[in-house]
Amino acid sequence: MHSPLNFTLDEFQERIKKTRQKMIERRLDTLIISDPSNMNWLTGYDGWSFYVHQAVILTLEGEPIWWGRGMDSNGAKRTAFMQTQNIFGYEDTYVQNPEKHPMSDLASIIKELKLNKGLIGLEMDNYWFSASAFLTLRKELNVEFIDATGLVNWQRAIKSKTEITYMKRAAKIVQHMHEVIVEKAEVGLPKNELIADVYHASVMGVDGFWGDYPSMVPMAPSGMDATAPHLTWNDQPMKEGETTFFEVAGAYKRYQCPQSRTLFLGSPPQKYLDAEKAVLEGIEAGLEMAKPGNQCQDIAHAFNKTLNKLGFEKDSRCGYAIGVSYPPDWGERTMSFRDGDTSIMLPGMTFHFMPALWLNDGGLEITEPFVITDSGSECLCETPRKMFIKN
Repeated sequence: MHSPLNFTLDEFQERIKKTRQKMIERRLDTLIISDPSNMNWLTGYDGWSFYVHQAVILTLEGEPIWWGRGMDSNGAKRTAFMQTQNIFGYEDTYVQNPEKHPMSDLASIIKELKLNKGLIGLEMDNYWFSASAFLTLRKELNVEFIDATGLVNWQRAIKSKTEITYMKRAAKIVQHMHEVIVEKAEVGLPKNELIADVYHASVMGVDGFWGDYPSMVPMAPSGMDATAPHLTWNDQPMKEGETTFFEVAGAYKRYQCPQSRTLFLGSPPQKYLDAEKAVLEGIEAGLEMAKPGNQCQDIAHAFNKTLNKLGFEKDSRCGYAIGVSYPPDWGERTMSFRDGDTSIMLPGMTFHFMPALWLNDGGLEITEPFVITDSGSECLCETPRKMFIKN
């Protein structure tokens, strides 16, 4: 007997229907899905088991099939909607054994179910699917494989009402996390103690809604460390005259809502005030372009034009799609706010607008998660949009 599902069976069936339609367009008979976010979105499966080989197998009819480590099959029975006969577990001798690859077991099941025919799609460019996994399947199965990376991800782009509700709950959590940061941070406080408070806030949740684990750890570099985007934290005391940006996320039932804010302890130099002004004006310009029918690159163009006018440059993307996710990142790996991305924004799509600047002696991140509405966009958080200053 499984736990209460996070979505109705009808919603899962609608997701499967959308995915199968895309499979038909790609002439796929079978799709092997190894991205845990896609596995969760299609079946409800939720477990920290993505460090071993696992998959959901989707054909053009019937229930999806969950396949994974034997000890995790009970987790699938608890969290996925399928009947138990569609849950398969491999024995533990396959785990991290160079002599026995788990994909040999999956190949045997595919043969047993007579799915070793036609065209099979694999998520080849993925954190969770290895070169040896592909070589094993190709050796064991005499079928044609094609790369179906992103096929399911794109079906996730437009969120349902329930998904948006979950993201708004995650937004409340990340908003509270920033409140804790501003309240607790002070000169002399070891960074790890502050991050402990941030973690506590993220898990405790807010307004009666518990906090799930974010798909990335807090990034909270200070001073010269803040010239780089992806450093985390250490045990060093926070110092006067340093900037620290906090890129964190709230999570609720695996739905992620990242948001960044910057804190300066002391009196910031003029160049940081200038950078703040440029970023804030760039955010306003970008959000004006966040509306149905516009392209993702329209936001990047508006932001960068404003930034350049005020004397700053940014050569990386300034945003991406977000939703349900598992480590190591919280993006959907589909749309990006950058030149050349002509993806059309539609109501129900959710994004993290990420207009960060990394300067020669620190960094500034002020970011906004938002949802496209019927007439424009709605920011998911109410965190004050500014660089926080504590003297």
